[in-house]
Amino acid sequence: MKTLFKNGLIYDGSGDAPFRGDVLIEGDRILAVGENLTGEADRVLDVGRYQLCPGLIDAHSHNDFFYDRDDAEKYYKPFLEQGITTQITGNCSFSPFGVDEDTPYRDKIGGGLFDARHPCSFAAFRARAEGKLFVNLVPLIGQGSVRAGIKGYDPAPLTKEQLEKELSHVREAMEGGAFGGSLGFMYEPDRYASEEEIVAFAKEIAKYGGIVTVHPRACSIVSADYPLLTKKSHLEMGLDETVDIMRKSGCRLEYSHLIFTGQRSWKLLDKMLAVFHREQALGKPIAFDNYAFHYGASVITVVFPEWYAQLSEAEAAKPANRLKLKLTILMYRKVLGIDWDDMVVAYISDEHPEYEGKTVVQCAQEEGLSNFDMYLKLVRLSNRAGSIYLGKYYNDAIVRRLMEDELSVFMTDAWVVDKGLQNIAAFQTFPQFFLLARRYGMPIERIVRKMTGQTADRYGIPERGYIRPGYKADLTVLDLAHMRVDETKPDHRPEGVVHVYVNGQPVLLDGEYLGGRAGEVVLKR
Repeated sequence: MKTLFKNGLIYDGSGDAPFRGDVLIEGDRILAVGENLTGEADRVLDVGRYQLCPGLIDAHSHNDFFYDRDDAEKYYKPFLEQGITTQITGNCSFSPFGVDEDTPYRDKIGGGLFDARHPCSFAAFRARAEGKLFVNLVPLIGQGSVRAGIKGYDPAPLTKEQLEKELSHVREAMEGGAFGGSLGFMYEPDRYASEEEIVAFAKEIAKYGGIVTVHPRACSIVSADYPLLTKKSHLEMGLDETVDIMRKSGCRLEYSHLIFTGQRSWKLLDKMLAVFHREQALGKPIAFDNYAFHYGASVITVVFPEWYAQLSEAEAAKPANRLKLKLTILMYRKVLGIDWDDMVVAYISDEHPEYEGKTVVQCAQEEGLSNFDMYLKLVRLSNRAGSIYLGKYYNDAIVRRLMEDELSVFMTDAWVVDKGLQNIAAFQTFPQFFLLARRYGMPIERIVRKMTGQTADRYGIPERGYIRPGYKADLTVLDLAHMRVDETKPDHRPEGVVHVYVNGQPVLLDGEYLGGRAGEVVLKR
């Protein structure tokens, strides 16, 4: 089937100024790009009022964990409705592949965040995903999943035989077409990996020209993962550790979701960016991705100390321990620069939906409790497993600086949850980037490039990210003049996304969602 897009303002992914023209596609390929294209077409779309772009690429996703669910479509639909056609998956050390199918640690493959329904080899993942995908997936192999498949959450160093097994999984994935691997030092079991193991993993990726993405050990000025008293902030130390891995392994490196959690961290923006640009000046291939909104997903225990959780009920009720807890939480909040109204409840339990979408302060006011006591109640009701959205990752000035920086690309790092308040990033991130660009006076061609060609170049994604003859027919048509988001409704469908094509198939047409399993596992060449 041939489809002709007529008279569009074409942003081709290169970052060059847009031009007026036509795009002809047939099957899953772009046939021609030019002015006044003629010839028969089965469908002609007049896009003269709109912006025609390559399909948008989400640089950081976890949607590889949902492809094999019976209700998989609901996990992908909001991303397609943003204009996203391709997602880079397997981040933060988690992938649903890279393990033996008979592993006794199936429940640990997703690090407690994701449920791998069919953990398996990369080859088996490819075979199982064929014909099931709603978007294109660019796969990375997660070291945490590989390690968990071998020995669960055991913190002991890998034996020589276990390390070789880990690297054999890496080789199988890379030789099968994976684009790289990921590390996630905040999560079990990756946080237990020795430097020897980490560097060996990254070196194996580098042998195949792959990229390594890193969730650092700290995203705030202090954390639980470094000694309390250090010469540098923990945020800076996390970046230094990441740079050290790159230097010792020779890998290309992507620093995942550059954030500044808590107001105390905001002053470190210039220092952090200086490190990236210093390494780039030295010829080191390191860059980063970032959010559009000021908050992200977190856990209810973000400022709740583990020592208190281990006390018996009687010990926990003692005034001395309550006072110590109160002072500890106060210290955490003050050091980080986080207030009670920065914590928005996402999910506590099936029995308590009344808290969802409210801050700790709002909950406390409704129940006549102090903020501290309300917080403890939420921790208790959720059995310490509740989820929140935590504010003060950024402010407007930081978002603008990161968007304008030449090393940044854009991502969602979000997924559709089965229970509780949805993450706005899963529904409205990329339209928000366009709206911010308009507010900041940034050229749209630069924004489109960061969402398309620049991301494709960074990860080495073939035949995507550009509007060029012979490339895959992933196309997104936007109406930027009427683009809207609604930050008061996290699961709001954004306005201004007109058409979305995945591999030549329309999945959104005239703003109407059509669906269809048009995606594929993209393979590295």
